[in-house]
Amino acid sequence: MEFYQRLEILLKKNEKYLDAAGNIIKQKVKDAAEKIDPELIELLISEPEIKKEFFSQIKDVWIFNINHFVTFIDNKNFLNDSYTAFSNRIGLSVNGELLKKRDEVCLVFPYKDCILEGGQTKEESKRNEIFFNKILAKDEINKLLSPKALVNFEKWDEEAVKRGSPKSVSDITEEDNLLIKGNNLLALHCLKRKYAGKVKLIYIDPPYNTGNDSFKYNDNFNHSSWLTFMKNRLEIARELLRDDGSIYVSIDLKEYHYLKLLMDDVFGRENFINDVVWNTSPLNVAGFKGEANNWIYSISNLLYYCKYAANRKFYKLYIPRSKKFIEENYKQEDENGKFRITRRGNKIYLKDDKGDPVTNIWNDILSFNYVAVAKSEGRNFPYSQKPEKLIQRIIEASTDPGDIVLDFFSGSGTTGAVAHKMNRKWIMVEQLNNQINISKQRLQKVIEGEPNGISKALNWTGGGSFIYCELATYNQRFVEEIEQAQNSTTLLSIWDEMKNYGFLLHNVRVKEFDKNINEFKKLELEKQKEILIETLNMNMLYVPLSDIEDMKYHISDDDIELNKAFYGNEYTSKEGEL
Repeated sequence: MEFYQRLEILLKKNEKYLDAAGNIIKQKVKDAAEKIDPELIELLISEPEIKKEFFSQIKDVWIFNINHFVTFIDNKNFLNDSYTAFSNRIGLSVNGELLKKRDEVCLVFPYKDCILEGGQTKEESKRNEIFFNKILAKDEINKLLSPKALVNFEKWDEEAVKRGSPKSVSDITEEDNLLIKGNNLLALHCLKRKYAGKVKLIYIDPPYNTGNDSFKYNDNFNHSSWLTFMKNRLEIARELLRDDGSIYVSIDLKEYHYLKLLMDDVFGRENFINDVVWNTSPLNVAGFKGEANNWIYSISNLLYYCKYAANRKFYKLYIPRSKKFIEENYKQEDENGKFRITRRGNKIYLKDDKGDPVTNIWNDILSFNYVAVAKSEGRNFPYSQKPEKLIQRIIEASTDPGDIVLDFFSGSGTTGAVAHKMNRKWIMVEQLNNQINISKQRLQKVIEGEPNGISKALNWTGGGSFIYCELATYNQRFVEEIEQAQNSTTLLSIWDEMKNYGFLLHNVRVKEFDKNINEFKKLELEKQKEILIETLNMNMLYVPLSDIEDMKYHISDDDIELNKAFYGNEYTSKEGEL
């Protein structure tokens, strides 16, 4: 029996290192080692050969070599299951580490909160889409963050909405509102070419890392990859902000404190302005929240930073006095109008009384309840998580009409809808097909003059326009097809096309894959999908701008000209360099 097998049998004697199916969870073993857990030490020293491997004797004392043990546990040959064995055979090097200890980029995160069915709570929701974490180390990245080709341009204005079909796009300027489909990290790097230092406000509601991953990764990996995921995007977001620009990030309890430290690092601790506490259950706590055997968590936080605190512009907001308050307190009148007398004897006139200033605790915004929000705002968009009033308050406080507002986790398009009604320019980015379709439909209704949300308060009657476009997909097309596949037959058909037309990693052994196809078929469907995605070169998810004129990408002459208009001096032909 090999040493690896003996160690596996030994560790399986303690159930706390196992999952429900009786398999060893590597991370739990590593955590125990780092804590020098007595139960683990007792196990390891019970077998002489294993004790000799991981302990060093100094006189009468045995010293546990933690680093050697953890490295051994991480080795790809330990717990070498069929998935790992097949991965190694076809040239995919796992290296035993779930998160690489380098300057990594996290492209995708398996989050669950984008789409909810009517009546579902956040905790009860399940996603149909399967998301695969994909983390690239610095030495694996070449074209990943370079500008990408944009295609499938559409312009929607009142005339286009009325006839139900978009207009063609002849030009793109900073006066245009933009809805972009594609990976938001890569889209942000595309926007940098045109909008660096020009965005006045960023509002994002990112995935909260609630732990409902497709592959049930351990908590440490979830946390690390989430922080990497956020760091990548916040760093480029800062470059897009104006010197007097602001960013608000919605977050909940699980990652709030870590995000605060991360944003201190990216934006500077001195540029932290406030923590807005949104009371999502101002009147009562009902439903699943009330069943928790704990203090009821009924708030959501907004972290508010500026690029440079000294340059920020902030417009103080007030909640108007109620009619009852006015009737009870503004009883006197003189030549200047109705007034009330303060405790200090001063006269405060009604025309000058703005009401109560808005504090950083928001109780008057609608509750964090999907169905209630949708019904109370009268919308046909039941998937929206944040009410329009919330976004309105943020935009009012931190922008002027005509300023650019950016949301790169746009979801159902609330930020764009509110900014549009408030006469701000907006840019939104979304990757999911369902969400992008919801956003397009919603914004078309805004252009029509829909009466919902904040429309009545702003006397919104419609108008304006937006341009829709997509990052031109290449390997991303295969990723989406793999995620949607329902069986092995479909996956193998996709594999055949990938071999002929996709960009595979240089070390993938195609012949070995085909020779061991029966072994591949024995894997679980999700593992088969993961294998196929691992073979793809992530640098080529989308078509690089520098390759836009290559005939194999089938990008039209019109789209090439629009890319020139969008990127300006940054545009180069396939022969040029970025």
